[in-house]
Amino acid sequence: MDTARLLPLVVAVPLLGAAVLVATGRRLPRLVSDIVGCAFAAATAAVALLVLFRAGHPGPGSYPVEWVGGWRRVGIVLVGDPLGAGLAALVSLLVVAVLVYSWRYFEEPPRRHTGSFPALVLVFQAGMCGFALTGDLFNAFVFFELMGAVAYALTGFRVEEPKPLQGALAFGVVNSLGAYVTLLGITLLYARTGELGFAQIGRRLDTEGPDGLVLAAFVLVTTGLLVKAAAVPFHFWLPDAHAVAPTPVCMLLSGVMVELGVYGVARVYWTVFSGPGGLSHPDFTRALLVLGVLTALLGAVMCWQQRHLKRLLAFSTVAHTGLFLIGVAVLTPEGISGTALYVLGHAGVKAALFACAGVLLDRYATVDEHELFGRARELPAVGVLFAVAGLGLCGLPPFGSGLGKAAAEEAAGHTAGWLPALYVLVSAVTGGAVLRAGLRIFAGVGRRPREEEEGGPETTGEEEPETGGRLLRIPVPLLAVPAALLAASLALGVIPAVGFAVGRAGALFTDTGGYRRTVLDGHTAAAPAHLPPHWQLTGILLGLLSTALAITLATLAVRRPVHAGTAALLAPVRRLQSGHIGDYVAWLIAGTALLTVLTVPGVR
Repeated sequence: MDTARLLPLVVAVPLLGAAVLVATGRRLPRLVSDIVGCAFAAATAAVALLVLFRAGHPGPGSYPVEWVGGWRRVGIVLVGDPLGAGLAALVSLLVVAVLVYSWRYFEEPPRRHTGSFPALVLVFQAGMCGFALTGDLFNAFVFFELMGAVAYALTGFRVEEPKPLQGALAFGVVNSLGAYVTLLGITLLYARTGELGFAQIGRRLDTEGPDGLVLAAFVLVTTGLLVKAAAVPFHFWLPDAHAVAPTPVCMLLSGVMVELGVYGVARVYWTVFSGPGGLSHPDFTRALLVLGVLTALLGAVMCWQQRHLKRLLAFSTVAHTGLFLIGVAVLTPEGISGTALYVLGHAGVKAALFACAGVLLDRYATVDEHELFGRARELPAVGVLFAVAGLGLCGLPPFGSGLGKAAAEEAAGHTAGWLPALYVLVSAVTGGAVLRAGLRIFAGVGRRPREEEEGGPETTGEEEPETGGRLLRIPVPLLAVPAALLAASLALGVIPAVGFAVGRAGALFTDTGGYRRTVLDGHTAAAPAHLPPHWQLTGILLGLLSTALAITLATLAVRRPVHAGTAALLAPVRRLQSGHIGDYVAWLIAGTALLTVLTVPGVR
C-alpha cells in the first residue's frame, strides 16, 4: 500500500473513534467505552508507526506526501517526513498510555457522559497529529485551534469545581489570543504571496525579497506558536492549568503538546522564512537564543521554589522548553536531531512523573511536598518510579533524555561555548527539585519544613482526589504506565538504531530545498550527510555532572530548608505568576514586542 494514503488515517481514525464514543456513550458500559477509546488510539499509533517506518527507511518511496482529495492548488497537504511522522507516533503512543492510565480513574460519570473523556482525548490526538503532519500554514492553524479547544475542555473537565474552570479560562484566553495573532500573521503572508502551503510560501518569498511585512508576519506567527510552547514571557497559563487539570491531561500537556509549539516554530522557520526572502539565520538564532535562555533560567528558578508537585513539574516543563528552543536556535541538523531525541526522552520521563503525582493526589488528597512529608513510605514502588524519573530528568546516561541532552548541548556549544553549562545547570536544578520532593515524600529525609520556610504554603490542603475517593489500593495501570514510559525512555538511549533514525530525520528537516522539491515537484527526498546522536565521553560526563549536582542540591535542601529571608528575595519573581488573566495578556503583548525588537535587524 502507498504510504502516502495512510497519512489521512492518522487524523481520521481518532476522529472516527471520538464520533463512535459520542454516538454510543449513553449505551456503552464504562469499561467498554474505555476499551473502545484505547482501541482507536492504538490503531492510530499503529498507522503512525507504519508511516514513520516507511518515511525513515532510505530509498525510493520514502518521505510520503498526500494531497487530500487531489486538490493541489488549494487543499489539505499532509507530509510524512520522519520528524513530523515521529511526533505523530509519539503523540499516539502517549495517548494510548494516558487512556490506559485513565481506566476507571475518574469517578463514575452519569450515563449520558460515559465516554466523554476518551472521546475528548481522541479529538486531542487528532489535532496534535494533524499539526505534526500538515504541510499547510492555514491547516496548521486549524489543527492548532482544534487541539487548543479540546485542551481547554480537558483542563476544566471537572466542571463542578471552580478551580479547574479558572485554570481552563486562563488557558483558553491566553492561547486564543496567541491563535488570533498567528492568524493575523498568516493573513499577511497570504496577502503577500497568495499561498498557504509551507513550501509554496517559502518559494514565493524567495523570489520577491524580504521587507517589513515579512518581518511582521514572522513575529506574529511565531508569537502564537511560542504561546503554545509556554516560552517566557508567554508561559503563565501553563502552571495554572497544570495545577488544576486532571493528571492524565497533564501527562499530555507537558509530555507532548507544549513540545509541538517548539516544533511549529522550527517547521515554520525552516520551510517559510529560512531562505533569502525571509529572516537571516543569525537574527533568528539571536532571537530564539534570548527567549530560550530566559525560559530555561526562569523555569528552573520557579521550579525549585514550588511545593505543589504539579506546579513544580509544570515549571520544569517551562525550563526544558527553553533548552529545546536553544537546540532549535543553533540551526544545524545536529541541533534539531539532538533536540528531537531530547523531546522523546523527556516525554516519557515527564509523563511518568505526573503519573506518580496522580497516585499521591488520589491516595492522600494533596500534592503539597510539605504536607506529604514521610507519608508515602508505604508506597515504595511509586517512590522508586518517582526517583528513577527524577534521574532521567537530570539527563542521566543512558536515558534517551540524557542522550538527547548530550547531543543538543554539544551542538549548542558550537554556537556559544557557555551553553552546555546552561544545559547542565537547568537539568540539575529541575531534576534536583524532583529528587528533593521524592526524598521528603517517600523517605521522610530531613526535618519537616515549617510554614515560614521556603515561601509559605502553596496549596490549601483541600484538593479532591480525581478518583472520587481516596485510593486504598493502587490499581495496576497507575503503576504499569509510568514503568512502561520510563522503560521506553531508557530504550531510546541504548538502541543505536534510534539515534540513526533521529539523525536522518534532523538532516531531512533542515533540508529546505529538499522539502520544497518533495512537496511541490514529487521528488524523492535523500538525507544530506549527517552525524546521528551517539554517546560520547563529554556528553556522558556532563550527564553525570548534572545528575551529581541534582543529588547534591536535593540533599542539601532537605537537610537545610531555605530560610524565609532567602525566599523573600525571590518573591518578586513568584508574584509574576499572579493568576490574573489581564496580567498574562499584558505579558503576551510585552513578549510580542520583545520578539519584534530581537528581529528588527532581521530583514535582509
